[in-house]
Amino acid sequence: MEELACNTEGGPTMIRNVRTALTALVAVLTAVASTAVLAGGDPQAGQTKSAVCAACHGADGNSVNPEWPKLAGQHPSYIVHSIEAYQSGKRENVLMTAQAMALSPEDTEDLAAYFASQTPTGGEADPALVGRGERLYLGGDPERGIAACIACHGPDGRGNPAAVYPAIAGQHATYAANQLRLYASGERSSDPNQMMRSIARRMTEEDIRAVSSYIQGLR
Repeated sequence: MEELACNTEGGPTMIRNVRTALTALVAVLTAVASTAVLAGGDPQAGQTKSAVCAACHGADGNSVNPEWPKLAGQHPSYIVHSIEAYQSGKRENVLMTAQAMALSPEDTEDLAAYFASQTPTGGEADPALVGRGERLYLGGDPERGIAACIACHGPDGRGNPAAVYPAIAGQHATYAANQLRLYASGERSSDPNQMMRSIARRMTEEDIRAVSSYIQGLR
């Protein structure tokens, strides 16, 4: 930063670049601070409150039904974000909306802390789909404007809690594919700046099935 501050040869352009960098840094630090607050729930209280959740998501957050997502090991920030999306109507599901509306902010943070503390079970990718899925996940398809999943969700699918990008490693392929279809149709709109919608609508059904299978096999 000292070199940037003392170098005035760049003039206004240099100043704008520095301001942009500082703005981005503040945004990241703010997100990190927010995540720390959201992670402040009580896991033990969350376990007690999770009895109703267990019917679909499993007692330890590892759902058996591939239509329902695994919550074990998910970032607290993302679980809170998801519940709030159901409460606000940005996400719609008859079962989840009803359950979410009954939760207080404290309940939400406790549940998030509990499920985040659990260990997710792994899955297997379909050998027939893994090649295509890997290419899309790691490299996307620039010609069609499909960004690589790795950019937000990381090489191992662990996501980015500060940016509220979910961990997706080992997630059921059926659930992941269904969410991509909802983004593609616009039925799900909880993504910031339409990030997921803009990607999903460019994907074919074969793309969706392949990348979802690859995600299921990530460990």
